[in-house]
Amino acid sequence: MQDQLRMLSEMTREFTASHDYKTVVHSALARITKYLGAEAAALFLLSDTGDTLACSACVGPVDITGLIISAKTGVVGRTVQKREGTLVRDVRLDADFGAAVDSKTGFTTRSLLVAPLSIGKDCLGAIEIINRVGGDGLFSADDLVLLETLSRAAALAINNFRLTEKIVQRERETHELELAAEIQRDLLPQPLGREFPVHGINIPARSVSGDFYDILVLPDGRIWFNVGDVSGKGMNAALLMAKTSSLFRCLAKSAEHPGQLLNAINNELCETNSRGMFVTMVGGLFNPANGHLSLTNAGHEPPLHFDPRTERFTAIPADGPPLGIGQGIAGPDGYPVTEFDLAGGMLYVFSDGLTEATTFGGGMLGIDGARALIREHAEESPEIRLKSISGAVKLPGQSLRDDLTLLVVEDMASAHGPSMPVPSADAKSTDGEIMRIRVPARPDRLKLIRAAVEQASKYCGAGEAWTFDLIMAVDESCQNVIRHAYGGRPEAGDIVIDFLRRGDAMEVHIMDFADPVDPSKVKSRDLSDVRPGGLGVHLIKSVCDEANFVPPPPGVGNLFKLTKRLPSNIK
Repeated sequence: MQDQLRMLSEMTREFTASHDYKTVVHSALARITKYLGAEAAALFLLSDTGDTLACSACVGPVDITGLIISAKTGVVGRTVQKREGTLVRDVRLDADFGAAVDSKTGFTTRSLLVAPLSIGKDCLGAIEIINRVGGDGLFSADDLVLLETLSRAAALAINNFRLTEKIVQRERETHELELAAEIQRDLLPQPLGREFPVHGINIPARSVSGDFYDILVLPDGRIWFNVGDVSGKGMNAALLMAKTSSLFRCLAKSAEHPGQLLNAINNELCETNSRGMFVTMVGGLFNPANGHLSLTNAGHEPPLHFDPRTERFTAIPADGPPLGIGQGIAGPDGYPVTEFDLAGGMLYVFSDGLTEATTFGGGMLGIDGARALIREHAEESPEIRLKSISGAVKLPGQSLRDDLTLLVVEDMASAHGPSMPVPSADAKSTDGEIMRIRVPARPDRLKLIRAAVEQASKYCGAGEAWTFDLIMAVDESCQNVIRHAYGGRPEAGDIVIDFLRRGDAMEVHIMDFADPVDPSKVKSRDLSDVRPGGLGVHLIKSVCDEANFVPPPPGVGNLFKLTKRLPSNIK
């Protein structure tokens, strides 16, 4: 008994002191075999499905490591199924014994001891001891009791090794995900300013996104952009994303059009991509000077061209396969290119994380829902618009079903609307008219109006904060004209805006040709009354020194006058 306790103590100490699972298990099996005076031994572990047993370690004249047997038949299978030890003095008298292994190895099995590797109600496998050497050559019931005791210690050690391995693997995966997320954040472009024509947003469903987008400005002013979706998740997807994004930036500088660029990226990916992964991508080249856009869709969600004047959408479907599937798969001419003019409109490129997102009502947004959101938020600035659209499907406290990426390209060139004079940098800030702009009363012309306010402010030498306040006031005033004076009707009429310098202040005269309004009915609402609408007047009056209707000149419906004193350091 003392020898048994000493061996059990030594085995337990080995199990707890070592992190080398295979070495320790083999050592323990050798100790048990020697102590019981056996010829051979094997340790079998149960598969995850519970259908088979695989030899994880063995001792004896024949190496059967890796041998797989059924977990439902044979003496070892019977032991595992019943969760109790088995003593077979003569295998010839046991109907469950199969000689298939002996016939393959040339080894002769005469007697057996088998004990399950049990932890509570669970069984990890079994230890098999074969052929007692010496004496009468037969195992005893005491031998089985000892083996069952040692097997329980071995099962506990094996389970601890597995748990430790899972913890290490989980920590490794967590570290990989954190690193992958950092790689992705570094690759996303930085915001390029409120008036820049291309804006994007990426919201990962988890820590790492399979989506990405990029924006690259060429020296001649043209703008490359893309939205991509990498198959798979985790570090491999992040590395493929990093490679694709780097290829895009590198090759775009010399590419003539998107079809050529995406074809070159595809061929580069296929040379080294051995994991069966691929990338869907929309790549485009936009000229903000004339609103011309070239686009290639490689297996991605169809982008939407939105005309805010008619509120009509045109989808641009994929006419090429994803990147990374096969070299030269797009054909000798590369990927097809679609060319068109934005003509004052917008192009929305997005991943399926938008259309497949869950709405507040519990259903899937779908393409019709995406179009409705675009229409609903068309008058907002690009950054706010993208946040509003994505926020409509990002439920509070819940994660997205899939990664969401959304990019918008807008035609902001003044060539598509009325001409807008730009004051020269050396112009003198004297009293009198600075500029006049006349635009159709449509939401898509608000960008031109904001640009005009910025130029007039620069002419007077005003700073960024002062200019921003005036932009908000003029923008809100013009929105009121579009919504209320003209009732939001397309082609209802024009807005004329005069910018004037009056001493230490700037005046902005906003005129429309709608029916005259009653100024007494245009009142701000109490701020404590929380409900939609009616707070625009508060905004305008909070940033301007004066804001009121004045008698309009002949032929003009209404004239709303804003006055804002210039900063004290401007003469």
